[in-house]
This record gives sequence, structure tokens and C-alpha cells, in this order.
Amino acid sequence: MQASKSIILKASFVILLAVASLLALPACSVNVNKADNGEDKKVDIQTPIGGIHVSKNADVRDTGLPVYPGARLREKEDDGEEKSANVNISSGLFGLKVVAVEYQSDDTPDKLIAFYKDHLKKFGDVLECRTDSHGESVNIHGSKDDEPKPLTCEQSSGKNTELKVGNRDNQHIVAIEPQSKGTNFALVYVQTRGKDTI
Repeated sequence: MQASKSIILKASFVILLAVASLLALPACSVNVNKADNGEDKKVDIQTPIGGIHVSKNADVRDTGLPVYPGARLREKEDDGEEKSANVNISSGLFGLKVVAVEYQSDDTPDKLIAFYKDHLKKFGDVLECRTDSHGESVNIHGSKDDEPKPLTCEQSSGKNTELKVGNRDNQHIVAIEPQSKGTNFALVYVQTRGKDTI
């Protein structure tokens, strides 16, 4: 599903850049916790200027949104693509938190849109965007301005829906993709801070 793939890929690119720069520093420690099957489950990297924490077991409560009634967690793809992630990068210069969890439902996209519009409005005005691929309009950078920048829709048409609320430094997203039977969707929370862009 494209819903959170682009968001997670963007976050992964930022993480790779951060890891490359942080690992070049002396006094760096890396701790990898493995699952029962031997796969990496959680990675913690500590350096004198900050840390990176990545977990495949994201807790949906960290998105601030409920799971749609009757929805099921999406299974990991055959190519190993994970369907949930919790990423934290923190330093004195910038910070990034991305939580993404993917689900599937037997209900139509319209039912999910109505359900999540109602739940998202507690965070502010809900922006409904149409798109062909999810995650392209997510800006993951901290703002140096006092006033956070508003969210916008990058496209005006497409088969998929993104519901967004907040601002570019603190956003909740529900990415909804219709299937031949039912709907795939992702619940995403993105929070950034920084002197400039990450």
C-alpha cells in the first residue's frame, strides 16, 4: 500500500542522513534488540549530540487516533516491507518523530473518511486531499519561524484520500486507499522541530 510507504521512505531517508553523520562521531553507541525470529526489532543509537530510536512495533495510541472498528493490522509484505514504524531522532539542533501503522477494513473508503473526519476535528480543521500516491505532500522539517506553516493539498484529484490536520511541524494524517474489496489505510503522526529544515 502506498499510504504510509512514501511517508516512511521519506523518514527513512532523513534517518539515513542523520545516522551517517552521527556514526562519524566518536563515542557513538549502537544497541539492537532482536525479535524471536532473529529480525531487528528495535535500534537505538546514542551519540554525544543526540539519539536515533527506531522500532518496528509502533503503538497506534501514539498516533492519537483510534483504530476503525473491525479493522485488521496489515501483514508484512513478501519483500519485507514493514506495516508499522516508530521513529525518533533527537538532538539539540532538531527533532523528528514519525509513527505510522497500516490497517485494512472490509468497509468502503467513504465510511472511513466520515469516521476519521469526526475524530480528527479535535486537533483542528480537517483538510481532505485527493491524490494518486500518499505521502508526497508530507513536509518533515522543523520550522525556524515562530508561526508554524499550514498544511496544504498538493493535488486536487486522485483515487486516494489523505485527511490531514495540524501544521507542518505537528500533523495527524489518515491515508485511505480503496481496494477491490474494502479499504487499506494508514494512521500517521508526524512531529518535527528544528532551527531550519531537517
